[in-house]
Amino acid sequence: MSELKLADRIKRIKPSPSTAAADRARELREQGRDIVNLTVGEPDFDTPLSIKEAACQAIMEGDTKYTAVPGTVPLRKAIAARLEKRTGLSYGMDQITVSNGGKQVIFNTLMATVEKGDEVLIPAPFWVSYPDMVLACGGTPVIVECPESTGFKLTAEALEAAITPNSRWLILNSPSNPTGAVYSKEDLKVVTDVLMRHPQVWLLTDDIYDEIVFTGEQVVSPVAVEPGLIDRTFLINGVSKTYAMTGWRIGYGCGPKALVGAINKLQSQMASCASSVSQAAATAALNGDQSDVEAWLDVYKQRSDLAVFMLNEAPGITCGVSEGSFYVYPNCAGVLGKKTPDGKVIKTDGDFVLYLLESEGVAVIAGVAYGLSPYFRISVATSEEIIKDGCARITRACKALS
Repeated sequence: MSELKLADRIKRIKPSPSTAAADRARELREQGRDIVNLTVGEPDFDTPLSIKEAACQAIMEGDTKYTAVPGTVPLRKAIAARLEKRTGLSYGMDQITVSNGGKQVIFNTLMATVEKGDEVLIPAPFWVSYPDMVLACGGTPVIVECPESTGFKLTAEALEAAITPNSRWLILNSPSNPTGAVYSKEDLKVVTDVLMRHPQVWLLTDDIYDEIVFTGEQVVSPVAVEPGLIDRTFLINGVSKTYAMTGWRIGYGCGPKALVGAINKLQSQMASCASSVSQAAATAALNGDQSDVEAWLDVYKQRSDLAVFMLNEAPGITCGVSEGSFYVYPNCAGVLGKKTPDGKVIKTDGDFVLYLLESEGVAVIAGVAYGLSPYFRISVATSEEIIKDGCARITRACKALS
């Protein structure tokens, strides 16, 4: 039998580090290990009952067929209403597309626009999938480091220095996965001013955590700050994080009609459409009562503050306050160079993360996966008891180093 020949696009990319970390934690649990899993970026709350009832009603009424490729009209109307409330801008039905999760919308967008030689600017720390998606589409990811000293946010100087004639997109994620950084209106004005000087660079905003903000203010959209960018900005969002609907797989994108048309052409050949039942559930989520979302926000903030407080008690660890999402991003520079009880030297954040897993059974994700070391990411989308246990184990592991 002849050997399978894989396409170069597959060879260019790697599996998602966050998914791999979560899978490893599950494997160890199945082997009988006592594992505290702080890797999963998924709300531990159940999908609200009203949303589930809308899905059940759709099933019982026979709403189980193909929908239009860009999504049902009721869902796109609900998305348009939400976006107008948030940005002050109106989007037509032909400017909105619905896919199987925000991840697919991002991939479809890059697949429709990026070719060999095109560069995509990615501020680091970044969500782990951005660079590999760019590589899979034949483009070149250009990593722009955003250190802790800038609040993990992109500066005008760093952006200007990274832009070349080949720059095609800038990806902006606020609130951030993994840092929880939130771009204020002033932060965005700095970025949008630079983009206005470089008309070849389009802006892709990943807004999936925009309802999980601890600053007391609503997240601002770049197109609200600089309406002059609306013709080259694509807004991406979904219902996964806000409504505890990760498994329902509904994401959406909003922007110029020509880009949406190209994405729809791709989707017609890839997946036809998102699940009709899930679209009915997402419509109910966006149109319905938001009290669960508001209540969960308070819980996420309490959990985040708890994790930050406990992690700052661990020798060699410092952790800034998260402004949003459900992650914290502790700095572990203070443990580098130290030795584990069995004599191994902690040289990198990857070494430290492995040490935590082996010594205390705590699963976290190394900062190298997000493009900025020496850090590690913790998800607080879990109970206070688990957060307390995990942070206590991290402290114990740090105290055992010499």
